[in-house]
Amino acid sequence: MSRTRTTASAVTGAMVLAACLACGTGGGADSPRDAPSNSDGSTPVEMWIFGELHGVLYEQMADRWNELNPDRAIDLRLTVYPYQDMHNKLQLAANSGTGMPDLVDIEVTKFANFVRGDTPPLMDLSAVAEPYRDDVVEARLDLYSRGDAVYGLPTHVGAFVTFYNTELLDEAGVDYTTIATWDDFAAAGAEYSAATGRAFGTANTDVFFVEPLVIAQNGGELFAEDGTVQVDDPVVVESFEMMQAMVDAGAISPIPGSSPDDEEAYGAIARGDYAAIVYPAWYTSRFVDYMPDLAGKIAIAPAPVVPGSDTLTIGGGGTGTAVAADSPVRDLAAEWLAFAKLSPEANVAVWEVLGFDPVNMAVWEDEEVTRNPENQFNQYFTTNLFDVLNEVKDGIGHFESFASPDLPAVNSRFGTVTLTEIYESGVPAREALEQAQRELKNELRQD
Repeated sequence: MSRTRTTASAVTGAMVLAACLACGTGGGADSPRDAPSNSDGSTPVEMWIFGELHGVLYEQMADRWNELNPDRAIDLRLTVYPYQDMHNKLQLAANSGTGMPDLVDIEVTKFANFVRGDTPPLMDLSAVAEPYRDDVVEARLDLYSRGDAVYGLPTHVGAFVTFYNTELLDEAGVDYTTIATWDDFAAAGAEYSAATGRAFGTANTDVFFVEPLVIAQNGGELFAEDGTVQVDDPVVVESFEMMQAMVDAGAISPIPGSSPDDEEAYGAIARGDYAAIVYPAWYTSRFVDYMPDLAGKIAIAPAPVVPGSDTLTIGGGGTGTAVAADSPVRDLAAEWLAFAKLSPEANVAVWEVLGFDPVNMAVWEDEEVTRNPENQFNQYFTTNLFDVLNEVKDGIGHFESFASPDLPAVNSRFGTVTLTEIYESGVPAREALEQAQRELKNELRQD
């Protein structure tokens, strides 16, 4: 069966695709486009993605679906767009009511833009998710849900863990296994920096990632119960003051590229300029792909915690895959999507192909998968990711702010101004957050 994957780098190709997708009546679940079909009986399914590697997984799962369901075969037609271009194009299609693909990957910080109002342009996937819910991390489904409706299926948990360079720490006499709390992390970081003159952890200035973990562990949120922004809430201020104190103590330092997930940062980490990276578990793939010389030197351990908190970790980042409400093949697309994202078989592939922590926790207990000595990720790291995940699985917390429709505004403000003010310019955290609160309330018209 033919399958096509195109990279939308040419304007002409993108315009042709948009025109083809827009030729139906569009506009909502009650006005579907005409259903397509191929001469071999398979059903064409158009899918937009912004990550090339995700396409590898989807193609594998399409092939497997077709093996199991030859009478309901799909012809998956992937188009890979640049991140911002795809989300802009999708927003235009959603606003106009025409041009939506059958399936689409939506990055978590953009997802709220597509579930506003009473009739989102996305299909409720609750029914197809139901058979897997007992095994799936509910917090990740909640991230793409509104009310009782599930509008997107997650790719991974993204549980925060810590990656330690054991070679560097051993040379400095620092034992990472004694680090449990953020106070432990701060003390170890200060000791390491004093002994070596190098940075320990990272203070990230263009990505608002680690701070939500600390805020969640402290029991805080970025938005009040009525939805209004509250980035100057005492718990948020306390969390940022804790992080700023670690900068002052030398435990965390700004990193080239402004976040660990940047080409400049990969080089700095590979050179040994940083010894501890607190980041989501999917960062395993970055080590394997971009820092191969560190193989055998990196241990994975739980993220530091706030003493007494029930939240040991939260999910960071993510992609929710959705089905267009007006897709003429939406029922078939939704069934395939649940198979491709939530089934144990798919989640084994999520680990083996992408190196991500599977959202279906049944895989976490399958030692043939988790301890496979031939697995490239097991070979690279000195500890087993799933040992860490199973240690913290009962403490995977909810951070309700991730589901706010106004989260993109907070992310933008923090990633362009506030984090730099706090970590690089030395503006007191309270002052920076109070200024952010004023500007966000004005931007969101919440005065």
